[in-house]
Order: sequence, then structure tokens, then C-alpha cells
Amino acid sequence: MLAQATSQELPRYGLVTGLKNYAAAYATGLLCARRLLKELGLDETYTGVEEVDGNAGKQWNFQGEEIEEGKRVNSKIYYVEFEEGADKRPFRCYLDVGIKATTRGAKVFAAMKGASDGGLDIPHNNKRFPGYDPDAKSFDAEDLKDHIMGGHVGQFMEMMEEDDEENYKKVFAKYIENEIGADDLEGLYEGVHAKIREDPSRKKGLTFNDEGEQSAFTYKKTGKEVKKIVKLTYDQRKAAMLAKKAAFAAAADEE
Repeated sequence: MLAQATSQELPRYGLVTGLKNYAAAYATGLLCARRLLKELGLDETYTGVEEVDGNAGKQWNFQGEEIEEGKRVNSKIYYVEFEEGADKRPFRCYLDVGIKATTRGAKVFAAMKGASDGGLDIPHNNKRFPGYDPDAKSFDAEDLKDHIMGGHVGQFMEMMEEDDEENYKKVFAKYIENEIGADDLEGLYEGVHAKIREDPSRKKGLTFNDEGEQSAFTYKKTGKEVKKIVKLTYDQRKAAMLAKKAAFAAAADEE
């Protein structure tokens, strides 16, 4: 594994609630992509789509030549152009959906879109994104952008506030608590994306002090304070085992 990211990291970037929706999945994919490219030193060469518009960008074939709009190469569309003069080609990867649903609008494709916009070269088409009409075989980029920026959540908030205020206060309690309204969502996600691009690096984990004792930190997860302790290294486990054996032997001698 080269890099990973989860939506539980998004509060660090200003998204304190709504960590399981389509927009959060996109942001998580963006975070993973920018983190990987930064660690590989490719983040400045392949910046991806810095301003979300829902479009796929240019289509390129295997030789890096631009192809006509609407045409596909081997049923795949490649979204990242090889930068002329760059030392390395775009980082190519493939989506493994596992047992996740692959219906249109599934969040796994939101994460993929975020990773693609983040600069990773992921072959895919737009048939599983919101905005694709299988009957007309057309794609509405604005519909996809609306989902990426939380527009569908905002519409539901407005509808529920108007039709069922009591449940609205329950369902969107976290939004109300943090003073996030339907009109604030697009600006909120723009800020989250900007902060991710500014610093996608992993939060440093736990370390050992000079005496070899484990340090610990407390973080919030699902609203609870949880302490996490890092695992001992092999040498530290071996030393602890030898110390226990020596203590048992000393106790047996005293008896």
C-alpha cells in the first residue's frame, strides 16, 4: 500500500459533519490522490482539476494524442495528460470496487472522481456518474458538479426544513450546531478542497520517547474520545519478553 485516506480525516480540513455522503467521498478520493502524488514528488507536475466543474477534461489515447470529443479508446477514457518535459509519467492506477455497488451514483465512483481530479491517471468513463442519461447517452456535467459540491444535500435540507421542520432538526442537527445552511455548502466544500491541496500529508502517528515508552494521543471519532497506542516494534517486544522472563526467574530464586 502506497497511500490511504478516510473520511474521518476530513474534519481536519473543515468538514465536521456529513462524512458519508457523495461529496465527502469525492473529497476523500481527492485527499488520497494529492497525498500519494506529494509523497512521490509528482504533486506539482500533475495538479489535476483545481476548480471542480464536473467535466472529465480532455480525452487522450495511449500515445498521449488528443482525440475527438465523444470518441473512446478501447472503451476507456484517460484523463491525465503526460506533461511535456516531465521526468515521470502520470501515476496510473485502476479502481477495484470489491463488493461495492456499481450502480449510477454510487459513492465508490465519487471517490474515484476525486482521485482522478486529484491528478491520478484512472481509466474510466462517465456512465456511473450522476448526470449520465443512459437513454439519451448524454452527460450533464453540472449535475455531477452539484453532487460533488453538496448541492443535492442542500436541496434536501431546504425541502425538509419546509415540509418537516421537526425531523429536519434531528437529521441535520450537526449542520445546525455548526451553523451550516444549504447555501453554505458549496463554499464549505471549496474550502475543504483548497485545504486538502494545501496540505494533504498524513498526520504523524505515535512515537516512542527516549526511554522507549509509548506516547499516546487522544482524538475524536464518532463523537467519543478514544486513546490509541502504537504497536511495539519487534526489538521492543523481544526486550519486554526477556525482561518478563528475568523477573519470573528472579521471583523463583527468591522462593
